[in-house]
Amino acid sequence: MGSMFRSEEVCLVQLFLQSGSAYNCVSELGELGLVEFRDLNPNVNAFQRKFVGEVRRCEELEKTFYFLEQEINRSLSPLRDPLSPPCPMPAAPQPRELITIEEECERLARELREVSRNRDSMRAQLTQLSQYQGVLNQTHCLTASQAPLPQMESHGLFDNRQDVHLR
Repeated sequence: MGSMFRSEEVCLVQLFLQSGSAYNCVSELGELGLVEFRDLNPNVNAFQRKFVGEVRRCEELEKTFYFLEQEINRSLSPLRDPLSPPCPMPAAPQPRELITIEEECERLARELREVSRNRDSMRAQLTQLSQYQGVLNQTHCLTASQAPLPQMESHGLFDNRQDVHLR
């Protein structure tokens, strides 16, 4: 085990991998946590790289996971601790599994956004209805505390009516 202030011995190697097995090999090496990758083409633009589409998809997926995590932590009781990272970390999914994970994650994020909008709307309606109830209670107290209004007397408005008979 190495010291915190002293680096362990390292070795610089160069790997040549086939495209089909590159994902699995890099995934396994990354999960070990003992490898540092260097960019051997630092002058190549990010948009000219071979796997730029996959990297963008992973970045979008990371944003979606972050949104889901924030919403879950927000919905948890304030007395509970926020979600902690899983231990041990799950293995990197295969590319075909990543597609289903991405679709499911997007579906959950859409549903959660809709639920959040509905929750916010219902909270606004509750606040508005509470304000209306307060106004009605104050109006009722105000009218109940005043003297009762005199009753209007009937002045024979209906005494002169004529009955109409239908045949």
